[in-house]
Amino acid sequence: MWYIVSKLYKRIGSLGTGHDRFFCFDRARKEGESVLKNKTHADSRGLLRGIECTLEVVLLCILYYFVWRYGYEDGLFPDYFFNGKYVLAGVYGVLIVLLFNNLDGFLFDQKRFTDLLIGQSLALIIVNCLTYFQLCLIANHMISVLPILMLTVIDFVMAGVLVYVYKKFYQKFYAPHNMILIFGSDNAVGIKLKLDTRKDKYNVKKLMSIDEGFDNVCAEIRNYDAVILNDLPPKIRNNLLKFCYSEGIRTYAVPKISDIMMRGGKAVNLFDTPLLCLSMRGMTLAQRIAKRAMDIVLSLIALILASPILLVVAIAIKLEDGGPVFYKQKRLTVGDKEFEILKFRSMVPNAEKLTGAVWSAGENDPRITKVGRFVRATRFDELPQIINILKGDMSVVGPRPERRVFVDQFCQEMPEFAFRTKVKGGLTGYAQVYGKYNTTPYDKLRFDLMYIENYSLLLDIKLIILTFKIIFSKESTEGMEAAEENEKKKSELLNQIQENQEIKKDDK
Repeated sequence: MWYIVSKLYKRIGSLGTGHDRFFCFDRARKEGESVLKNKTHADSRGLLRGIECTLEVVLLCILYYFVWRYGYEDGLFPDYFFNGKYVLAGVYGVLIVLLFNNLDGFLFDQKRFTDLLIGQSLALIIVNCLTYFQLCLIANHMISVLPILMLTVIDFVMAGVLVYVYKKFYQKFYAPHNMILIFGSDNAVGIKLKLDTRKDKYNVKKLMSIDEGFDNVCAEIRNYDAVILNDLPPKIRNNLLKFCYSEGIRTYAVPKISDIMMRGGKAVNLFDTPLLCLSMRGMTLAQRIAKRAMDIVLSLIALILASPILLVVAIAIKLEDGGPVFYKQKRLTVGDKEFEILKFRSMVPNAEKLTGAVWSAGENDPRITKVGRFVRATRFDELPQIINILKGDMSVVGPRPERRVFVDQFCQEMPEFAFRTKVKGGLTGYAQVYGKYNTTPYDKLRFDLMYIENYSLLLDIKLIILTFKIIFSKESTEGMEAAEENEKKKSELLNQIQENQEIKKDDK
């Protein structure tokens, strides 16, 4: 089977090279050959990923079918006539597809091996739990959980093997894009450092300031597979987007705040004019009611399940230094209202008297206690906020509530930071799932606005599940030390760019 799959990979990988000559005329060879090549390359990747997804889902369904049919004793389930048994396996497959999609388990060409494995493992746990209760309903009583546990273990092994093989194929047949970064300000250069952490997917070969001239930038872009546009003036960015569109060049554009607001707009056709309607009100009344109902149910369940952890952590904190177990602090929530947030104390008592208000503590902060390092690493310090959620001060999902001193500070630099209080603060959120501890306030603001403008209960459920995923991700816990290191690297990049520009001027 693997021999056939490898041959198929080679066949698909060849689509983006030799086949191009059958579709390109002289002008296309000179000006548009890369357009067709990039399009075919992207199409082949999409086809390849579709084959991979289908193969994995089919194999998982076959495993489930055999465990269900032969893992339980005869007569436990009613007889299924005709194709009924295949329908049951099909339902299992649908659940797999839904959960894998929501946990990014199918992004073999984008995510890291560990991220894919964690996402697929979480999805398999959820699907197999749901399937177990489904079988209990069919049998009309609680059945043995051992066959499902065995199925889950086998699923983990098979998922690990498939993900490993898929990643190896991508590394072999698809080289990372050669990219050029077009930037409009010094801060925009920092995105290269983030992309450099994924050399397997992105290869930023050149950085170019828009100050070098629009025509020069366009001429240089043609030499690369993809372009990144960051922090450019609106008119210039629009012209570059149109240029890249006409040339068929893959483009990554870092959105501005106004772009994110537009994404939340609803399409409206007024006579012969297309419009986007932006409500600008945050959540509707129906959404707020549904969200509050989910908060109450989930916080009650979480409080019951987490009570042993709450008790153990509280005892450990008290035994270490005899100080208070909880740490209370005033934060801002919806409507700019203040409330007292509850956290397990992870620092020495009265820590802020030593340093003053600090937005984000580093990993080696001397104020953090031994128990504190553990509860911060595991996120257990946030668990008491379940009480805040039950009281209605917070929601399970939403922008992280900040202190007024920091909100005022950030609003002076970026007035849009106040937009975060259109919804309740949350225990977890978009910025917590997709960002890091050292993510800049501006990037966190963009994440939070993406959540507010695209809110749905399904998005809340997805973010809750993904929150468990980031607990196992070391990358999400990078602290201020990593941010300081990135600032040094960014300064070095800017100096290098400036030197190259001066050399070009001297050559002229």
